[in-house]
Formats: sequence, structure tokens, C-alpha cells
Amino acid sequence: METKENKSFKGKVAFITGGGTGIGVATAVAFAKEGVSVVIVGSSDKHLEEGINRIKQEGGEALAIKCDVRRAEDVKAALDQTIEVYGRLDYAFNNAGVDHPGTPLADITEEEFDRQMNINLKGVFLGMKYQIPLILKSGGGAIVNTSSGAGVKGFKGQAAYTAVKHGVIGLTRSAALDYATYNIRINVVAPGIIDTPMMDRFTGGTEEGRKGAISQEPIGRAGTPEEIANAVIWLCSDASSFVTGHTLVADGGQTV
Repeated sequence: METKENKSFKGKVAFITGGGTGIGVATAVAFAKEGVSVVIVGSSDKHLEEGINRIKQEGGEALAIKCDVRRAEDVKAALDQTIEVYGRLDYAFNNAGVDHPGTPLADITEEEFDRQMNINLKGVFLGMKYQIPLILKSGGGAIVNTSSGAGVKGFKGQAAYTAVKHGVIGLTRSAALDYATYNIRINVVAPGIIDTPMMDRFTGGTEEGRKGAISQEPIGRAGTPEEIANAVIWLCSDASSFVTGHTLVADGGQTV
């Protein structure tokens, strides 16, 4: 039997940045299973190809577009292509992001700080700037932006990353109020330690590092990309129709 949530997705289009790997591709697959046409955006041809293959293996309809989320012209061109192919935009998941090695603040270079700002925060700003007018033309929809557990508390050695992830939440809250009466809901998902390639970099790819990271999770394990995808799907569904400006922390109790 079709649920209310499933019915709300029929014939819709979703645009996902960082859509070729990890949480992005898991969310793309989840949208595709609901009958949504999915556009995945990323900077790596290899990841985009792998992402498209995963979506199509699930019987989904998808388009991959190479895009640098730091560049307004790239973001706008990717969204223009989305409209050319599918004719509308209903959902956006601004998920592209980068991490940085644990570094005390005074040792973080200006170049690294700027990289964090430009991808993790400006990329979300540019996404929403060009997505919102298109979603308005479709009669409304939903946007979800990726922050982190580092968006709601501090983490040693992660000053730049923590700053921009806090920024994503502030940006989202204000945007949600700007469009609250226009049938666009804008929310945040804040993942904890998730079993993705980013976790491998964070832990050094060692079993010892992995155990150390997981020990921070009260739930006793890392989360899966699919668990975060489920949260994103809920935030875009009619089941969350009274939710906007909210930060959904999905971190196994890490920030409690």
C-alpha cells in the first residue's frame, strides 16, 4: 500500500550536491526508490559515474552533472540543465562538503579555512540562491542542508570545520523564515560519525582509529549513509509538513 509519504514524491525532481558518494548517493538512491527523478552533482567524474550506476541498478531515473559548488556559474548551469531535462525542481539536498585533518586553530592555514568556507558554507548558499526560484516555480518543495554534529558543539582540532558547519545552521534558519509562507521548507540534517569515505580519512583508515571514533558514539557503532538518507527523505516528505528551520541531529547520541 502506498503511504502518504510515497504519494507526495510521485513525479518530483531532486537535486543533490555531493551526490556521487557516501550520504549523497545513499540519499539519491532513496529518492529514486520513491519514484523521484534525481540529479546528482559533484566534482569527480569517477564518483558521478559510480553514483549513476547505483541509482540505475535500483531502477531509478537519474542525471549526473559535474559542478564546482564554489562557483555560481557552475551551480546555475547545473540547475539550468536540470530544468532542461526534467522541467521542474521540487527538492534539493545541499550535501557537498570537505573535512580537514585535526589541527589546532593557530596552525590552520588561511587556504584551508577558505576551502572550508567556500565548499561547506558558500556552496550551500549558492545552492539555495539558485534552487529557491526554481522550487517556487514548481509550487513549493523542500531543501535540506548538511551540517554535522560539529554544527551544534565544538570539537578539538576542528575549528574551521566547526565554524562553517555552525554557519550552515544559521544560514538555514534565516532562509527558512524568508520562505516559510511560500511553501518551501528548509531544514538541516546534522550527522554524527557515519561510515563513509570521510570517516576513513578522519580515522586514518586504521582499525585503531576507527575504534577510537566509534567509542565516541553512545549507541556503540557508526551510523550508515542510509540512516541519514532516511532522515533527509523524511524532511522532504509530507510527513514533516510542519517542520522548517529545524536541525535534525542524527548522531547516535554523541552530542547529547
